[in-house]
Amino acid sequence: MDNQNLRRALCGISGVHATAYTAEGGVDADLTGRIVERIVAGGIHNVVAAGNTGEFYALSPDEVRLVHDTAVAAARSRSNVVAAVGRSLTEAIALGRRAKEAGANAIMSHQPLDPFAAPQAQAAYFRAIADAVDLPLVAYVRSDAMGLADLLSVANHPNVVGVKFATTNLMLLAECVRSSDAGTAVWVCGLAEGWAAPFYALGARGFTSGLVNVDPARSLAIHAALEAGDYPKARALVGEIARFETLRTRYGNGANVTVVKEALGLLGFPAGAVRLPGLPALDPADRETLVQEIARWGIGGR
Repeated sequence: MDNQNLRRALCGISGVHATAYTAEGGVDADLTGRIVERIVAGGIHNVVAAGNTGEFYALSPDEVRLVHDTAVAAARSRSNVVAAVGRSLTEAIALGRRAKEAGANAIMSHQPLDPFAAPQAQAAYFRAIADAVDLPLVAYVRSDAMGLADLLSVANHPNVVGVKFATTNLMLLAECVRSSDAGTAVWVCGLAEGWAAPFYALGARGFTSGLVNVDPARSLAIHAALEAGDYPKARALVGEIARFETLRTRYGNGANVTVVKEALGLLGFPAGAVRLPGLPALDPADRETLVQEIARWGIGGR
């Protein structure tokens, strides 16, 4: 896939699949593949393998590689597979090169979590990966510590195809979009459906989603409304998922993946508990709220 086609796909939905575990606690490649199949069959444009909803930081490097392989095999070229990489620069480059061998269409680099990382050095980290791996890179920016110049140094790199902008600093996003041209990477909403409308209004396109594990049709409906410029409809559709998404933000987003995995379990995809330091399981009251939402959506039999 050439970069122009990939840029167009990034203007769609990038669905971050969950990683299923066996009863013994290892990665369940078969069930993970079925989850990816559900997302692909639902019509989602890009599958992000080993992203945050896939518990990247709780996976060993060998498990990350297994998840990449599983996603590529399950997608069968029907959707793009964007393989997530990260941690040390050496690990990120090695995982990226291995992802190309596995057949991924692109890589996504998680922003380094090192508490002593300087903003300009974080930008250099993204550029170094883009230099070293012969696959298009999506840079996952989770902090607004990087200023306009640093962000543009990443977004204007010839091998960077998209920036997953996952901070609520909308003034910074607006500056980035205003300072972009046709050769700049696509600015993608990295905060899922709930933030997609204001991001679109400022010139970003596409969004990431964990909801697609559960109900891809709802994500696609929101995307269609935004692409049509129908903000009232988009707001109404986001309102329909508000309780689900609010559950995910509990404990400083500590329940984010937990809600998705427990919803998958209600749909017949027992993906296992979230690994520490994520929240392993919902408390009874939150689980009952989730049960009610899944029942209200009417997707139990899908």
